[in-house]
Amino acid sequence: MPAEHFDAIVVGAGPSGNAAAYTMGKAGMNVLQIDRGEYPGSKNVQGAILYADALERIIPDFRETAPLERHVVEQRFWMLSENSHTGTHHRSDTFNEEKPNRYTILRAQFDKWFSKQVREAGVTLITETTVTELVKNEAGKVIGVLTDREGGPVYADVVVLGEGVNGLVGQRSGFRPELKPQHVALAVKETHFLPEETIRERFNLADEEEGVVIEVLGSVSSGMVGTGFLYTNKESISIGVGCLVADFAREKIPPYELLDRFKNHPSVKPLLKGAEMKEYVAHLIPEGGYDAIPRLTGDGWLIVGDAGQFLNAVHREGSNLAMTSGRLAGESLAALKAQGLPASEENLKLYRDALEESFVIKDLRKYRKIPRLLEKNRQLFTTYPAILNRSMNAFLRVDGRDKRAKEAEILKGLKTSRGNWLNVAVDMLKVARAWR
Repeated sequence: MPAEHFDAIVVGAGPSGNAAAYTMGKAGMNVLQIDRGEYPGSKNVQGAILYADALERIIPDFRETAPLERHVVEQRFWMLSENSHTGTHHRSDTFNEEKPNRYTILRAQFDKWFSKQVREAGVTLITETTVTELVKNEAGKVIGVLTDREGGPVYADVVVLGEGVNGLVGQRSGFRPELKPQHVALAVKETHFLPEETIRERFNLADEEEGVVIEVLGSVSSGMVGTGFLYTNKESISIGVGCLVADFAREKIPPYELLDRFKNHPSVKPLLKGAEMKEYVAHLIPEGGYDAIPRLTGDGWLIVGDAGQFLNAVHREGSNLAMTSGRLAGESLAALKAQGLPASEENLKLYRDALEESFVIKDLRKYRKIPRLLEKNRQLFTTYPAILNRSMNAFLRVDGRDKRAKEAEILKGLKTSRGNWLNVAVDMLKVARAWR
């Protein structure tokens, strides 16, 4: 390990760690980045959504070299029952703009590219290395890290923890509580390969640049709090499902079995016809929301990305919160460095205030009641999607019955499924209150 003293050490080379390291490197800081993978992205084979605005604020010309798959021109939302789906979608030619707003990406390729930009900014990267603990002085200030390599501790003015939702360094140091199973989801994903022209025709896309995203609620999660998703890449489809770890433990449903059910649903199976599955991955996603955010700063350390529970579960946004928190951390530390100020708990208020003023905390605070709402109201994943699909089936079926009788049947089904109209009204009120 390098023996010199660094301005900053960044633990992790995901979106948040890369954003922090790049920002500090471009500001002229001497930065060491440590990642446990063989190379950045080696453990991230899954597909994902990239939100361009967050990355553009870090690397304005990223589109010229980044390994982007397709820009999203259509978003579909499905409510699944066992044998049907009811949905809505939005498609707009305005998404075919000069600088598109959202892209599908393959994380292994993208993270490797992002890491290359970080190194070109002057950051020293060490891979295949695990940070085992933080080094503190007698006053309790973090002054460096210990790793599984020989050579003793590595010192720095500040340590940035971008180690992910299940990172142990922050937990061992007492900065983050142990993960609660209701605050984290387990997502399983597969990548299915198809010819580019097949994907284009199957999803009604004009060319190899356009893409579609499908997000799914209902029977896909088998009564658990969770969702399914499907992304189109250039020559592959990323498909997956994620549910709370607490639910997997309670229901005893293997994650791969849940994904197999989703893939074989009559609305999904035709989209994967003829595809070759080559990659399978499982990873944890923070789902605790605003109330699960841990302490974010202390003397000589701060937290970014998934380690801080920065994920908007309502809008399924994660990479933009991760990169934005990393950028704000990097900017704050660069500003303190320029002023000759230490990265103390007091001075790191600069980072906390920047987060408070950003969409990251504002959005998480807006939806702070949603995690508990979903956890305590499973009918939102079971009863209502089923009712909606039965109702649409009855509404569209022409069978000689008059329409008034059909409408009465639909309303009766809704009332029966929830016991009485009061329960339906209470459900709607809960959703409205949580959404405010």
